[in-house]
Amino acid sequence: MSKHTRMISVFSLHSHEPSFLQRSGMPPNRVGGPMGSMGGQLPGPSYGGGNMSMRPGMGPPGMDASRKRFLHQHQQQQQQEALGGLRRGAKRRKMADKVLPQRIRDLVPESQAYMDLLAFERKLDQTIARKRMEIQEAIKKPIMQKRKLRIYISNTYTPSKPEGEEAEKVSSWELRVEGKLLEEPGKQKKKFSSFFKSLVIELDKELYGPDNHLVEWHRMPTTQETDGFQVKRPGDVNVKCTLLLMLDHQPPQYKLDPRLARLLGVHTQTRASIMQALWLYIKNNKLQDSHEKEYINCNRYFRQIFGCPRMRFSEIPMKLAGLLQHPDPIIINHMISVDPTDQKKTACYDIDVEVDDPLKSQMNSFLSSTTNQQEIAALEMKIHETIEYINQLKTERDFMLSFSNNPQDFIQDWLKSQSRDLKLMTDVTGNPEEERRAEFYQEAWVPEAVGRYVYSKVQQRRQELEQVLGIRLT
Repeated sequence: MSKHTRMISVFSLHSHEPSFLQRSGMPPNRVGGPMGSMGGQLPGPSYGGGNMSMRPGMGPPGMDASRKRFLHQHQQQQQQEALGGLRRGAKRRKMADKVLPQRIRDLVPESQAYMDLLAFERKLDQTIARKRMEIQEAIKKPIMQKRKLRIYISNTYTPSKPEGEEAEKVSSWELRVEGKLLEEPGKQKKKFSSFFKSLVIELDKELYGPDNHLVEWHRMPTTQETDGFQVKRPGDVNVKCTLLLMLDHQPPQYKLDPRLARLLGVHTQTRASIMQALWLYIKNNKLQDSHEKEYINCNRYFRQIFGCPRMRFSEIPMKLAGLLQHPDPIIINHMISVDPTDQKKTACYDIDVEVDDPLKSQMNSFLSSTTNQQEIAALEMKIHETIEYINQLKTERDFMLSFSNNPQDFIQDWLKSQSRDLKLMTDVTGNPEEERRAEFYQEAWVPEAVGRYVYSKVQQRRQELEQVLGIRLT
């Protein structure tokens, strides 16, 4: 074989990962075990209690099928766990391989542009992650927007017709209550009934009696939303009616006791806002006890409202519950006209309502969006593969550069390295330089080591024979 051919063979050995080697005639679990007093298993006094290794490829004789299946499943489970560990380790390595090593940056100065982009990407990822957390915290709170709801109240009158004509025999009127948001953005419009918790129409009690003068609608869990309400009653005279509209606040709002409302400057608000206003009043007026922080020293206004000179912070929600009432309904007085010359009469009223801010839906769509995740993952994988390929090329370059600078020393160093790797892979211990000399096997420990080795082999053979015969040799 020529010198050039030998060099190519050396390079091919370096390029491919060597396979595990095993000395012939030795079991896998006892390959290259240390001999002498520094290692190995000492022979025990019992002949039948040893747990010696079996020959490679041999299963225990007499093993039933269920135990074989169990061992096979256990082996598969161990292989899957090892494969999962390798995948997790590979993922961590890929994350680390995204950064170019310093030796490559020194070799290729243009790679600094990639490192600048990597630093910018890291900063951008941190900013996006921080904004996502801020959005997640923001959407936990109600994000409401005040809008104008225009209510249309109209009525029509149908007079009675003479007998014989196909028409209503009794005069009647019909009241319609409808509404819509002004300047409502988007194509999806909310139903009129979705803004209210209840609607009560109170007619003239003298005209329709105590049992038929109220028309009520209350929201139920199974309520279907509607665009309006209509009431039809017989009658040929003008009717006074009162509309009571109770807004459906989300989250619920409460009206404060007039005394506490004047003190806090809050009339109708959510429970959280009322608690916040109450705490600000306590803090600004220094009502918290300086020694016992869990107590509040009531001033003369608090003593009149809560009826106690001192109270705990934990008692505030219970005492505050008795001072909260349902908010006042929206009251609209309307006259139902039955004047024949006025076939339709409409009145408009604008009220303030709270609706979900459109920004909240955009926040939710941003958090749940996975549009670019697959593309980003593909680009990340491509970057990892490229960096890994660059590192591989750098290793090959260093290999060839060292070989070209000093071939002889390089081959010797490389052979020593391969020998060390082989010993590590085969669990072989010892000093190669000493083992290659004859004096190494003429020392005092050799006879004892040989005796221990022969004894262990005899024990192994005895164990195998006992398993085959199913008896215990003594």
